Amino acid sequence: MSASTVELRGITWNHTRGFLPMVATAQRFEELNPGVRITWQKRSLQAFADEPIDQLASAYDLLVIDHPWAGFAAHSGVIVPLESHLSADLLQDLAANSVGASHESYRYNDQQWALAIDAATPVASARVDLLKDMDMTIPGTWEELMRLAEHGKVAVPSIPQDTLMNFYMLCSTLGEDPCQHEDEVVTRDIGLKSLEMLRALSERLDRRNFDWNPIQVYEAMTQTDAFAYCPFAYGYSNYAKAHYARRILKFSDMVTLPGTGRCRSTLGGTGLAISSRSKHKALAAEYAQFVANATMQSHFYVEFGGQPGHRAAWLNEDSNRKTNNYFKDTLAALDRAFLRPRYNGHMAFQDNAGEPIRAYLMGEGSAGPLLDKLNTLYRASRKGTL
Repeated sequence: MSASTVELRGITWNHTRGFLPMVATAQRFEELNPGVRITWQKRSLQAFADEPIDQLASAYDLLVIDHPWAGFAAHSGVIVPLESHLSADLLQDLAANSVGASHESYRYNDQQWALAIDAATPVASARVDLLKDMDMTIPGTWEELMRLAEHGKVAVPSIPQDTLMNFYMLCSTLGEDPCQHEDEVVTRDIGLKSLEMLRALSERLDRRNFDWNPIQVYEAMTQTDAFAYCPFAYGYSNYAKAHYARRILKFSDMVTLPGTGRCRSTLGGTGLAISSRSKHKALAAEYAQFVANATMQSHFYVEFGGQPGHRAAWLNEDSNRKTNNYFKDTLAALDRAFLRPRYNGHMAFQDNAGEPIRAYLMGEGSAGPLLDKLNTLYRASRKGTL
């Protein structure tokens, strides 16, 4: 490397959707900006959710992060507020073209801590060919989902992280967003009903589901014929693309619950942040803008496996043609998704609350004591003692 070359190092997560578009955009940025080198490394999906970003910010210029870290970022100062490096017009445009609350999710204490380059929420997916063989169609209601689950053909990612997100989803769908008060996760009636509904569904699942994240569910659905339907898992448009896997998935909105509308799942996605330790913040910001703009997101980013955060990409005919209409068919779910808490301390709750829910869904204990335990963990996280 030339002495005049400026190098930026980035860390993202280990999947085609997370890694490949960052490498591709970095390569193109280098071609347009001689004397710049951007190197991306990757970590596991679990590490992406769990690993504190302060450790990463000391080693990398660019970080792809999960939005619940926004409160920690504002408190610790390990990443920079982007108003210092990007124009107000750009940030306003990205806010106006957000997919659901994706842009807002990285905003905390009235500052923007990352750009929403990727948008996701749990959505439904199906092997339409297998459902047709069973003389069945994609479920439209919770009751139809439960009937299909009786056949053993339903898959749900049920590792701790996902069981917590599914619990949040049912609480929101039943009428109460979780973690809105200081002393309890959710009111008792809503909490108990949500847990009991999840357990009833979980009793009908293959036990392997309790060791699977969304990627592993999608691989099982596409590489084998064991599962015909997943009612809610963080969407991956890659599996809607022809030739990406052995079989293609058809993604859609989720089922309705009795007396309510469709399920309101918990927003995910990723954001591109800049380390406060970087020696090249202005250049890093230039690259972040390059990745997040509407043209890049709608074409090049999708072409290389990305799942964009800019609304123009979700409405783009070419993006939808390549993904069996993944974006148009799931956009409504993104737009109504629940924005989970981002207070400094919520990540500790998220790290500890999923495992007891998973144990309960696997048959251990009862809903009442579990809800009490979740409330205890929640109060500790609010006080910063968890």
